[in-house]
Amino acid sequence: MATRHHARMAVVSLLYAYDLGNGNIAEHTDEILEEKKIRNKQKDFALNLYEGVMEKLPECDKAIIEHLKEWDFERLGAIERATLRLAAYEILFGELDSAVIINEAVEITKAFGTEQSPKFINGVLDAISKDKK
Repeated sequence: MATRHHARMAVVSLLYAYDLGNGNIAEHTDEILEEKKIRNKQKDFALNLYEGVMEKLPECDKAIIEHLKEWDFERLGAIERATLRLAAYEILFGELDSAVIINEAVEITKAFGTEQSPKFINGVLDAISKDKK
């Protein structure tokens, strides 16, 4: 049975595909989530997250860009950018504690990103979280 962690990983995959130029990925979200065995409540959760990120993408990107230190947003890896977008959305517009969101993002990055990615993701998201408060 899929967990919220699995649902978030699926959302990062969808955002990654979108970032790589698959602008019509939204047409295939149901099949992709089914393939990853994201069903029922977790499917609703994943779809709400994905749709929320896409709706608030400019605001999420702005928050990320404001907290990148000596990094160019366009030079970020697609996985890191997708993970940051999801977590920024949850920090800025969600109800969960920022520490939980940051931890989830770091764990997702450990699974998908490079060795340096978790520390980088943690730093950017921590700055966004502090700025929100």
